[in-house]
Parts: sequence; structure tokens; C-alpha cells
Amino acid sequence: MVSIEQIRKITTEDLLSLGVKDVAYLKEIEVDGGSAVGIFAANGQQLALLPDRNAAIAAAVENGLAPVTLH
Repeated sequence: MVSIEQIRKITTEDLLSLGVKDVAYLKEIEVDGGSAVGIFAANGQQLALLPDRNAAIAAAVENGLAPVTLH
């Protein structure tokens, strides 16, 4: 179990790395006048670009990531 004292000592770098290996953020973006869905890591790095939300969700899950939609 994590103590309150350990939580208080968390660094900015630790916060930035939370979820990097577990979460995929999905965001609809404009590409060449159309729309697509970008898959992004928790640190903001774009991982992939898919034609629609269903394809993005499937790709995230297939790669062991939990998809979360951004607005």
C-alpha cells in the first residue's frame, strides 16, 4: 500500500509517466479537410491515426491499452 508520505514525494516526472503504458487517449482531429481519430499516449505523444472511432478503440485494445475519449 502507498503511504501518504510517498504520495507527497511524487515528482513531476512521475506524474507525467502515469498511464503511459496503460492508457490511450482518443481524440477526433482534422486531417486534410476530413476527420480522423488520433491515438495519444498519456504524455501527449501521438501513437496512431485511424479513420474512425471504432478502429481507434480496436487498435488501442489490441495493443493492451485502455481507450479514453478526449473532447
